[in-house]
Amino acid sequence: MNNLFHFHFKDLGISPGEIEELMGFEPGESPEPFPLLIKEGLEMAPGYCQIKGGYQIFDAVEANQANETIRIGDQLFSPGKNVVSRFKNTSQAALFVCTAGIGISELSKQLSSKGDDLLAFVTDIIGSVTVEKAANKIQEKILEKVAPSGLGITDSFSPGYCNWSVAEQQKLFALLPPDFCGISLSESSLMNPIKSASGIIGIGTNCKQTGYQCSGCTDQQCIYGKIRRRKKAKKNL
Repeated sequence: MNNLFHFHFKDLGISPGEIEELMGFEPGESPEPFPLLIKEGLEMAPGYCQIKGGYQIFDAVEANQANETIRIGDQLFSPGKNVVSRFKNTSQAALFVCTAGIGISELSKQLSSKGDDLLAFVTDIIGSVTVEKAANKIQEKILEKVAPSGLGITDSFSPGYCNWSVAEQQKLFALLPPDFCGISLSESSLMNPIKSASGIIGIGTNCKQTGYQCSGCTDQQCIYGKIRRRKKAKKNL
């Protein structure tokens, strides 16, 4: 069964601090002119975002700890030890995609072409946060769906993160209807619109969300890992 949703920008509850954090600043501590640019960008974004997402639940799921693989339907994924270990209690899996739409990226390009590079940068970041928050909304929808049956869910995991090859996006999209939520995949496994996300969430009686274990990941370029490491370093000062 496919479950499709549309979200209003205001319903995502995006704060200026979340934009600052993804830019590399502590919330409330970005230097001028960024506070005003973030305010302007957040005021513009609702007119350029077409936020939608959806998921599909699969019953045929098998996590093989020894081989570090997860089989969903007729597709075999190799996401690595850290991800597979989180799926050991799963009886089902939800595959999801979501997007902020093409508009917010087009806005960023237009601003850049006019020489307004800082605002273009800010709107690009807003697009990234929009997708992240939309993915959280989809995760909430999945939990609402399965909780009445006494089931829980894992955190979501996506090809391209946690040392999982982005090429396996091809397998994920092969399990979903063509052009699901208006998102397509290039031969190099990049999503279009650019501001889109996809992933897999485990479902089972003993599944729970425990947060991402960045300490077990070797991807030093992951922006979310950088944020968590920065927070940890500041806490230890």
